[in-house]
Amino acid sequence: MTLPLLDWRRRVAALHAAVRSSTDPEQAWQLWRDGRDELFAGHPQSPLDDDARAAFTGLPVAAYDASLRFEPLLDPAAPLRRELPTADDGVVPLERIGAVELPGVGRLDVWWVAAYGGGVFLPLRDGTAGSTTYGGGRYLLDTIKGVDLGGDEGRLVVDLNFAYHPSCAYDPRWSCPLAPEGNRVATPVAAGEQLPAGGWY
Repeated sequence: MTLPLLDWRRRVAALHAAVRSSTDPEQAWQLWRDGRDELFAGHPQSPLDDDARAAFTGLPVAAYDASLRFEPLLDPAAPLRRELPTADDGVVPLERIGAVELPGVGRLDVWWVAAYGGGVFLPLRDGTAGSTTYGGGRYLLDTIKGVDLGGDEGRLVVDLNFAYHPSCAYDPRWSCPLAPEGNRVATPVAAGEQLPAGGWY
């Protein structure tokens, strides 16, 4: 199990490196979609169970909307620490490193995962949660896992078209940290990965 997980993470990191190197955001998004479908369909670390994988025809994703790609400044925010419990992985410690303002969506806290190696974590629970998207929210950035869309000079690329479900959306055997207060907005974000009719389980 360890080496397949290592391979999964390598592939996710390589996919996002290809996304960052693209000069066309929509083509990069299509590359991301195709890469994720390939991983979900055939990789041993796919979060789908055997039955779901056998019936898999692709992850449902909303059409690309160029107006939902942002490069916001990372604004200062008061220091805050949260410890998010998970079913299997204990507590995930988060330290707020700033916030980003997304026009038409709202302000979202940006977190540093305060564990070995660390990484930027940006989850989102929007007004579609529990209906067309997973009730616990989706992820936008998770650099520990290689999910990094880029940015420089104090800015982060935050493209809502790349919003994706955490593993626990596909099968209850997985556990994952969910969007805390500060990452929940009432605005519906009809972009990124969607739930299939009836959900995954």
